Amino acid sequence: MRVSVIGCGHLGIPHAAAMAELGHEVIGVDVDQAKIDRLNAGECPIYETGLPELLARHTTSGRLRFTTDIHEAADLAEVHFIGVGTPIDADGRSYDTGQVYGAIRQLAPHLDRPCTIVGKSTVTVGTTSQVTALAQRLAPASERVNVVWNPEFLREGHAVQDTLRPDRIIAGLTTTEAEKAIRTVYAPILDAGIPLFVTDPQTAELAKGAANTFLGLKISYINAVADMCEAAGGDISQIVEILGIDPRIGSGGMRPGIGYGGGCLPKDIRAFTASARQLGADDAATLLRAAEKINEGRTAAAMSLVATALGRPLQGAAITVWGAAFKPGTNDVRESPALALAHALQQASGTVTVHDPQAVATAMIRNPEFDYTDDLPASLDGADLVVLATEWPEYQQASPQALVGRPANPLLVDCRTVLDPEPWRATGWTVHQLGRPAK
Repeated sequence: MRVSVIGCGHLGIPHAAAMAELGHEVIGVDVDQAKIDRLNAGECPIYETGLPELLARHTTSGRLRFTTDIHEAADLAEVHFIGVGTPIDADGRSYDTGQVYGAIRQLAPHLDRPCTIVGKSTVTVGTTSQVTALAQRLAPASERVNVVWNPEFLREGHAVQDTLRPDRIIAGLTTTEAEKAIRTVYAPILDAGIPLFVTDPQTAELAKGAANTFLGLKISYINAVADMCEAAGGDISQIVEILGIDPRIGSGGMRPGIGYGGGCLPKDIRAFTASARQLGADDAATLLRAAEKINEGRTAAAMSLVATALGRPLQGAAITVWGAAFKPGTNDVRESPALALAHALQQASGTVTVHDPQAVATAMIRNPEFDYTDDLPASLDGADLVVLATEWPEYQQASPQALVGRPANPLLVDCRTVLDPEPWRATGWTVHQLGRPAK
């Protein structure tokens, strides 16, 4: 098929490259000419595991190109994916869907033949019907323009994998023509046995918020139990194993740490909470707000552990923070718990140096007040304490023997509870972890 992807960011670029990988002819659209030039040169402006290689392959193959001309996309494509940003609104509780409506207003006047618009952006329930009315009012093709809401369930750091091999596809639609378009564009994925859920638009819109909110609830729950372990002297890692073996629960997404971040979970849970209140589901809103409050308190929990580990006031302490991205596999630092913790450490008069394998450049833009390095061993020189704040494989696979002697007093606070502490302790490191007894 001939496909356009409107919006070339953390959602749009991986989706465009993946559609080309599936064999479609793809044109990506964005308003940023400098970004478009880089993309057409095969250069990826964001980091996602496997994405630079996929982008380079298909800009070279000719299946994938980028433009700032939305008229060009309208002329080419049969299916138009909308992947623009929907950041949290000024009220802090709902989505700002201005870019979605802006994309429709630019695209629709050029749609003079039957086509399907497929929304990927996360939106408030009820958006699809409004987008449909707007598109059909503005488009010369009128009611021959179909609208589907097809929410993404991408894990940043795994966006390429999750697009090409998702665990499910959801399509909220109202016409047989729209369903046919979805089945055609995703045919290689559906042929591989991936389930397709065809729903009404409202169900599709709610499903995305429900999924991310459930994950947030799970993360907040295990962090609350980790706090109980901290107070009682219990071991959260054993509790996770005990709970995770129960098939009704499972251990996925249930690792105690400093909370969730990024461009999806925080805003989706806020907006889903607001939707619950607007729909009159007050008990649901109370439950969801409790999960938010637990997540908001994770920086304080980590600060308490750092203070305990250091055994003295943080003022004047040289602290190395391992991690700037909100999670491994991406250079995205939006609402990063690692940077929130770094900021709190600096506010407590510590001197902070941040290391990250991929996100130093993006972190420097948002938080220029820290010192940065991309040299892992050198990041420890002169440090009084090291804080593991993002669970990159580089930290989990680091050799404690090779790092001994870089800090004079090897002291490590694992705020993601991902390390096996014994090899570190065997080489003289003192290791503290959230929810586990210190040794």
